[in-house]
Amino acid sequence: MSIELNQPALRHARALIRDGKVVRDERDDWSEAAPTADEENSFIEREGWTEYSHWHLGVDRREDGETKQAYSFPFGDFTRVHRSGVISAESRAGQHDHYEIRDALRALLDLIDKDDKGEKD
Repeated sequence: MSIELNQPALRHARALIRDGKVVRDERDDWSEAAPTADEENSFIEREGWTEYSHWHLGVDRREDGETKQAYSFPFGDFTRVHRSGVISAESRAGQHDHYEIRDALRALLDLIDKDDKGEKD
């Protein structure tokens, strides 16, 4: 698999964090917070594939850009970045030797934690 860092998604995540659109949840919360397949499908129908891609830090350019297989390492629920999603994705990226993606996720986590003055959602 040839997965690379999705730069537009990284810019999108940073902007969301700067705008305070963050859920400061814990690592294990991602299993409940991650969008379901039906929620993903609804989002794609409503917003399109480009917007869907902006919620995934990994992209496999060998895959059709209008399939879910092209995108990996989700970090949010299509409205906010979830700290738990960032942690989960960082862990998986490191386990699969996607170091550029792992490092980008670590930087996002640092950005979230640096600005951790808001309430935990």
